[in-house]
Amino acid sequence: MSNILTAGALLVTAAGVLSAITAYAISRRISQALPVLLDFLTGAGLIRLAADISWNSIMVAAAVIAVRKIAAIGVAAAPRLQQP
Repeated sequence: MSNILTAGALLVTAAGVLSAITAYAISRRISQALPVLLDFLTGAGLIRLAADISWNSIMVAAAVIAVRKIAAIGVAAAPRLQQP
């Protein structure tokens, strides 16, 4: 079961990268593409957490979620900072 979950996490990560590239290619805005990538990475982290439940895995999943939240705040604040 662990190998299946690890492979699933890898597939979700690859799908996230491809989805983020597609979102950026269509919109040409990082504010559209970054949340897509970070949502997929969060999902992959949670799948990986299901494969290996340890404190290290929990900390990695929490770190990914924290980075996602900080990046979302930063991307949302960036347009306001650029306006004259």
